[in-house]
Amino acid sequence: MTSTPPPSNHFSLPPVPSLPSPSTSRARGSIGSTFSFNPSQLMDSYYDANTSAFTQRIPMALDPNRSILASSPARASPQPKRKAKQSLTKTSSKPGSGGGGGGSMRMPHPLANDTTDVFQDSEDDADDEYDSYEWGMVDRMRLWRHDALMQHLYETAAFWGDKILSWTNDPNDAFWLAQTYFMTHQYARAHRLLTRPFPVSPTNKSSPNSNASPSKNPNNTTTSTSGGPNGNSSMHMHTGTQLFPSTPFDTKGKSRESLNPLAMPSRLPVGAAGLVDVPETLLEQTSRLVDMSLACRYLAAQCMVRSGKWTEAMELIGEANPFRGSAKSGPTVANLDGGIKIEASMCYLRGLLMLKLNRADQAKTCFMEALALDVKCADAFSQLVNAEMLSPDEEWDFIQGLSYQTQTPDDAEFVQLIYTSRLRKDKHQVEHALTRSRLVDDYALGDNPDVLFSFADALYTDFRWAECYAVTSRIMGLTALHVPTIPLHIACMYHLNHLHSKLFLMAHEMVDREPENALSWYAVGVWYLSNGKWGQARSYLSKTTLMDPRFAPAWAAFGHTFAMEAEHDHAVTAYSTCARIFVGSHLPLLFIGMEQIMLSNYRLADEALDAAASLCENDPLLCNERGVMAFNHGDYEKAAAFFQEAIDRAQVTQSSQQTWAITYMNLGTCFRKLKKLDEAVKVYHKVLEYDSRHSIALGFLGMVYHMLNDLDKAIVKYHEALSIDPINNNILELLNTALETSTARSAQTLRYQELARILHNKWHREDPLYRERVAKAWAEQGMTVSQTGQLVPLGGAGRAQHGHEGDAMQE
Repeated sequence: MTSTPPPSNHFSLPPVPSLPSPSTSRARGSIGSTFSFNPSQLMDSYYDANTSAFTQRIPMALDPNRSILASSPARASPQPKRKAKQSLTKTSSKPGSGGGGGGSMRMPHPLANDTTDVFQDSEDDADDEYDSYEWGMVDRMRLWRHDALMQHLYETAAFWGDKILSWTNDPNDAFWLAQTYFMTHQYARAHRLLTRPFPVSPTNKSSPNSNASPSKNPNNTTTSTSGGPNGNSSMHMHTGTQLFPSTPFDTKGKSRESLNPLAMPSRLPVGAAGLVDVPETLLEQTSRLVDMSLACRYLAAQCMVRSGKWTEAMELIGEANPFRGSAKSGPTVANLDGGIKIEASMCYLRGLLMLKLNRADQAKTCFMEALALDVKCADAFSQLVNAEMLSPDEEWDFIQGLSYQTQTPDDAEFVQLIYTSRLRKDKHQVEHALTRSRLVDDYALGDNPDVLFSFADALYTDFRWAECYAVTSRIMGLTALHVPTIPLHIACMYHLNHLHSKLFLMAHEMVDREPENALSWYAVGVWYLSNGKWGQARSYLSKTTLMDPRFAPAWAAFGHTFAMEAEHDHAVTAYSTCARIFVGSHLPLLFIGMEQIMLSNYRLADEALDAAASLCENDPLLCNERGVMAFNHGDYEKAAAFFQEAIDRAQVTQSSQQTWAITYMNLGTCFRKLKKLDEAVKVYHKVLEYDSRHSIALGFLGMVYHMLNDLDKAIVKYHEALSIDPINNNILELLNTALETSTARSAQTLRYQELARILHNKWHREDPLYRERVAKAWAEQGMTVSQTGQLVPLGGAGRAQHGHEGDAMQE
């Protein structure tokens, strides 16, 4: 399947209204306080920040198309390699100086070269930094920090990272320390670090070969070069108050090892209200990390989300994409560093916040925007597909219209194929089959859980539960917990009666292994549902919905427990909740329509069923329910067509045929209403083939025989139905009617026979030739009349019954 170019009317969003720049509307003194930006103000604040001397050195930190790839702990600094000098081969006689003794060569470790990760210098600035590299104390501790992160020793990483930040006061070190706090679930601590002020000053790069010694300027301002761990020279301005003491970071060798901690730049104090406790004249020289870097702002918002402060997180990133419509934003703007755009990640996080705030429509827009900005953002794709936020047609058109060739020119075809395999299988069956074939044959992903899930989903859509269970079992063997597969696996075990025991074992295993996972308790609830224990099932499914309020299958099963107990109003409420979550699924609407039929709310039932049919027309259960509504409206021809369509579509299902007995019943009833009695008899006999003790089918079959004036068969079927359901008043009434009719006919026959006998005796007395004519007539048929008036064969053997009755009929 070739990649589809973006359509002409590509995904678009309404423009953000233009508002005044916050540079004139927000006092500079509030930089340390909590603030609320709307999207336009947020973008303006970033652009205003670019005019400062500090951000002129790090323009890439505010680029929305840039990823955080360069800040990966396992990746070396993106700075150009420095020219090797003789100093790199120098040996150190002291262990503390980083030398290994002897003649060993000291090379820079790549994990130590990360100072410019988040707050990167531009490449032009990097070209000027060709300097010899020699490790110092900060370098080694940065290595310890990153190595601890890679080995999941987060406390170790936080311990050394805190010391590094106290010495350097470098924003990159603060970012990595905040990352460490986030990994250890210290969200408040990480957020405070990201939102506290840091000193910012103009930068004056010194020559790579110059010895940048402290110097005095005419304004009594001491300037010093802070090379940092990578040799990055940054100038810190120090006034007479010595708020930022100078630090000789550019020294080398032993002098660099003997750093005086008291001479390091001190952290700025923060008051109780989050304001900077420094003179107001110095506020222009401070800024927060969230104001200097999109990565820091994104991490701070993540901290607020994990802390449950959704409104505060929304204030950090804005309710709409602040970069929308700018020259650096859009689906056609490629990400040059090969990572995932931070702008797309922020849109995805914005969508999650919209879901938390029960704004599903806006959440869908945010997820679509995130995926349109960067097709590599699989989280946004999963949210759209797993929650079925789009209808099947919308989903197909949107995914096929993404800018694959622009954003991932080398991998466009594969990304499009793997996304297509996860779409719903109600339509485009040929395209889906081709997609799966190519993923297996061309990309060797035949045993990948996601590709296998695509096969299982297609089988489940066709109601081939046994085959689907075989595929999901393979997936469960490959991975202990594949989240999209678990609901399918449980559903297959529910539909196949012989797998209920395995469902019981699986539910217990999941609860023992992952008691905090909502899927575990969902499996327990479904097992109780399969055994008809509605109360217990309801309690566990309710627990599932509390643990994961947006898990739609649990809401559907929760509604089933009410429907099974004829609590239709509560069932409608549960199904409605499921419909709000599964916007693009027809099943909740179908269930609502079924309950409205039970409540005789035919208008609401029609609306729900029509809405379900607009999303999916291939469901046999939906065809059955639409046939029921056509029957209720008196359109028996249309109803019979729906029931026949449901039966035809159900032929491929791998469930018990008794499941569709009710559809055959409905079809037979339509034939009976249409006076197609012979067809009705055949359909009712089909039901009895599936279930010979189906009392309703026996009763309806008796009705058809009754209408065919075959009272004997009707009475037999009525008795068979009552032997199974003895208190069925309708069948009792029909049986009484049949018996009365049969009795009346028998009395009329007896009266006719008595009248015939009287006439025979009369004619026999009054007409002497009567016997001769009768005998002659019977003789022609090989019979004769005995002396007693009974018919016997001419040979005299045997005797006929009802001789007088035969004489009368012959007359």
